Formats: sequence, C-alpha cells, structure tokens
Amino acid sequence: MKSVVSKCLLIAVIFFSFLPTSFAGNIVEVGIDEKLGSAIPLNASFYSESGKKVRLGSLVKKPAIISLAYYSCSNICNNVLSNIADVLGKLDAEALRDYSVITISFDEKDSSENAVHKKKNYLKAISKPFPENGWRFLTGDKENISKITRAIGFNYIKKGEQFNHPTALVVVSPSGKIIRYIYGEKFLPFDLKLALLEASEERVGASIPKALLFCYSYDPNKRTYVFNVLKIAGTVTLVFAAGFLMYLTKGKGQEK
Repeated sequence: MKSVVSKCLLIAVIFFSFLPTSFAGNIVEVGIDEKLGSAIPLNASFYSESGKKVRLGSLVKKPAIISLAYYSCSNICNNVLSNIADVLGKLDAEALRDYSVITISFDEKDSSENAVHKKKNYLKAISKPFPENGWRFLTGDKENISKITRAIGFNYIKKGEQFNHPTALVVVSPSGKIIRYIYGEKFLPFDLKLALLEASEERVGASIPKALLFCYSYDPNKRTYVFNVLKIAGTVTLVFAAGFLMYLTKGKGQEK
C-alpha cells in the first residue's frame, strides 16, 4: 500500500510540475511562465546608461545573464541586484570574455540617470575588478519593455507607483535562446556557471526548482514564494484516494 501511494505521489508531482502555468485557464498574474528554448527579441531597442539607443542583440554576443527590475524599487530589486553583485564576485568566469550581465527596467518611467546611479552602486559592490561594460543597466519604452517581458514570461502587476513582480535570472545563449531560469533572490556560483556553460553550447537546461514550484506560489504581498498548502493538500488527497482505489481493486483481483 505504501509503495503504491508513494509511486502515485511521485507521479503526480512530476506530472503537475511540468504543466504550463496557464493550464486550465489559470492565467499567471504575477510569476514566471517559462519559455525555455524560445528566443528573446534581439531586435528590441533600449536606452543605455548614457541615454543612447541600443539594440538588445548588440549586447548579447556571449552567454548573457538577464535580470528584470525597476530602479525605484526599495525592497526586493535591491536585494536581487546586491546578490547578483555578490555572486559575480565569486564566479569563476571572466565578464565580457565568457559572459555579460544585462539588467533591464520594466518601468518605462525609469531614466538613464536612474540606470547610471544603480550601475555605479552595484559595480562597486562586486568584490573583484569588473569591466564597466560587463554589466549593463538599460531603460526602455512600454513597447520594447513589453517585448522582453512577454518573451521571457515575466508577469507583473503595477500597484500605484510600485510593482508586484517575481524574481528570477534568465540565462540566454549568444543566439538569444532562453537556456535556464534561476529563481529566488540569492544565487549560487555553481548554478550560474553551469547555466553559462549550457548557454555557450546552446543547450537548454531544465530550471533547477521547476518541480518545487508546484509546491510554491508567489505571494505579491510578502514578495516571495510561499508554500501552497491547499494545492499540496488537494494533491495528496487525490493521490491517496487513487492509491486506495488501486489497493481495493488489487485486493478484489487476488480474491478471485
């Protein structure tokens, strides 16, 4: 009986974890709808820190680590950018030679002046010498911001002057193919190095916590992922019911 239930539970978690987030009409309002293997819009245009228009494709010549943020964010975005700076200082790879980092604001009100301010702060936070052009901070208009957020599957909601939004890094290949999503606010050098290796080989990798996302939902109020008790309880109930039914069916077959 325990063996049957365990197998059913494992199958259920694996099955549901790989369903698209829009399954059964459940449109994701805040979160990531993964687009692994798809291409980012390399023809999209943004503004550099100096205010000059720059095509995204001109910055993606090597594997690239892309983060989406907004520069007036006083909470989660600062944590994410600080942790990016921290992991870049520990990463056993050379910026511009092996990879580049691109942060794009999804708030069309952000200016190049905001981008320069952020860039200066976070370049200083990296614990080793880092090329200025190794980490770009871009701004853009609503149309081009929409292009990149749709392509990545980055879903967010504006609330007043603030945004509810997910946190994830997106690693893309030199051709602009989405290779891997790395979730959360903190990042491990090993995860980034593996993703960059996959990107250099144009090899799509499964997102590390993909199966775990079945167990968690993004809470826009707490600005983090929280354990989804109702989803897990419902799944466990269904699995136990299925296991019990299988047990009864097997028992009746043996009696015959």
